Amino acid sequence: MYRSHNCGELNASNINTEVTLAGWVQKSRDKGFMNWVDLRDRYGITQLIFDESRTDKTVFELAKTLGREFVIQVKGTVIEREAKNKNIPTGEIEILVSELNILNAALTPPFTIEDETDGGEDIRMKYRYLDIRRNPVKNSLLFRHKVAMEVRKYLSDLDFCEVETPYLIKSTPEGARDFVVPSRMNEGQFYALPQSPQTFKQLLMVGGMDKYFQIVKCFRDEDLRADRQPEFTQIDCEMAFVDQEDILNVFEGLTRHLLKEIKGIEVDKFPRITYEYAMKTYGNDKPDIRFGMEFGELNEYAQHKDFPVFNAAELVVGIAVPGAGNYTRKEIDGLIDWVKRPQVGASGMVYAKCNDDGTFKSSVDKFYDQDDLGQWAKITGAKPGDMIFVLSGPANKTRAQLSALRMELATRLGLRNPEEFAPLWVVDFPLLELDEESGRYHAMHHPFTSPKPEDMQLLETEPGKVRANAYDMVLNGNEIGGGSIRIHDKATQQLMFKYLGFTEEEAKAQFGFLMDAFQFGAPPHGGLAFGLDRLVAILGGQETIRDFIAFPKNNSGRDVMIDAPATIDDAQLKELHIKVDIQ
Repeated sequence: MYRSHNCGELNASNINTEVTLAGWVQKSRDKGFMNWVDLRDRYGITQLIFDESRTDKTVFELAKTLGREFVIQVKGTVIEREAKNKNIPTGEIEILVSELNILNAALTPPFTIEDETDGGEDIRMKYRYLDIRRNPVKNSLLFRHKVAMEVRKYLSDLDFCEVETPYLIKSTPEGARDFVVPSRMNEGQFYALPQSPQTFKQLLMVGGMDKYFQIVKCFRDEDLRADRQPEFTQIDCEMAFVDQEDILNVFEGLTRHLLKEIKGIEVDKFPRITYEYAMKTYGNDKPDIRFGMEFGELNEYAQHKDFPVFNAAELVVGIAVPGAGNYTRKEIDGLIDWVKRPQVGASGMVYAKCNDDGTFKSSVDKFYDQDDLGQWAKITGAKPGDMIFVLSGPANKTRAQLSALRMELATRLGLRNPEEFAPLWVVDFPLLELDEESGRYHAMHHPFTSPKPEDMQLLETEPGKVRANAYDMVLNGNEIGGGSIRIHDKATQQLMFKYLGFTEEEAKAQFGFLMDAFQFGAPPHGGLAFGLDRLVAILGGQETIRDFIAFPKNNSGRDVMIDAPATIDDAQLKELHIKVDIQ
């Protein structure tokens, strides 16, 4: 038996108990005649004491050789600690060691295994197994486990069945780039790793499983960022004989359950807004509604004067920033420079200060009088002491720019409290988006999303106006899940492929198996997938996902710990019928 207890459970009630512990040496303090060692495992830290007058000489001398991160086993007696530590559960006791066994010596780690480490991100990624020993990473992984268990419990209690779907599937032309896997037994042919189990979960509905879920790995070969990895995890769900309202209720319930069980928070409001309203009011389809600063469209009160910048714009739009009326000219100029950055792309910004006496001072006083500026304040909801910032230009581009500014200002003003949670649904997405380069429409979600029945007639004449039976769940400005009611009959699915530019032959080659299945009694069905990595990070108060993934990739998609991806030898390439000609 390596241990009778873990390093986080002993307390004053265990005094005089003989125990066996095992773990890693966190640190040691050698006072010559007395040696203290902090022993750490996943559960906590227990202090060990080696006393020259009470400890066997051999054991006492061996203790002096212990280095950081040595793996050891000790036997001893729980005694009362003289200098108690109220910051840890075991702080009232220590172990008077009688036996010491070094299970494994350790090199000095390349960074300190402490909550506040001296290791940079690159070195910690290279030695991720050491990083996991630190409480912030360890606790993030335990937190992820807790969230996943609550998801499984909630869905299982609603009769959802967890079913595994294949990882080696067929490449399809929709969505992001696939990761492909060569087939040794089928020369010149390739599997693809799934971007999602979409078609398989639909086939499970055809198979009569009724309620399916899976916590599943998915893969997309796309550029990375803080909240995106080449392999990620979804809470993937599908239900039969449901409409949109059924699905929204179930997964609104799941979100409420997680917030209550994980964070102890009861959510009263779970608003639903349309895609059109989200874009017009917040400039994006995943708005953070923990704060205001809603958009005010100012064309009517900005394009009637001789100000050519506004007069030439498709859209003039502003936000009222609370308490920003005291911004200095230097701070305002800094924000103008911020919106001019290539990442935002604005050509400039107009501002108007709302004075405490009800008057206004703007950067365009030459063109606009107090009545005009008063209308700006009314439309943006500005109050005395606020500042109005105004952008103009092409409508879609300008809304995106103002949305970026809104989020930046909210961060600077401390309005994005990670312990406050504001979920909402965004519904009525467009079914199709026009690719300006190719002139072709593509599915905004995926080609299996059903159109709103009342918009079906618009497919022939105005396809861009057709709304989808689709919905996204947004939490604190992040899309954490999305889904739709699916097409479940062959004729409609063929029609959808037609409008997406597939020939009949292409549609049959890519998705014939699904359309064939629809002919054997496919029920109405729909579903949703949550991004588990992102959901866990947000619940954990973070917006980056890496610390909630045991072994993440870096921004180049590399695992620097195992050095992957890597080349393979010529013999393997030959077996896979692959010829590599690198110039």
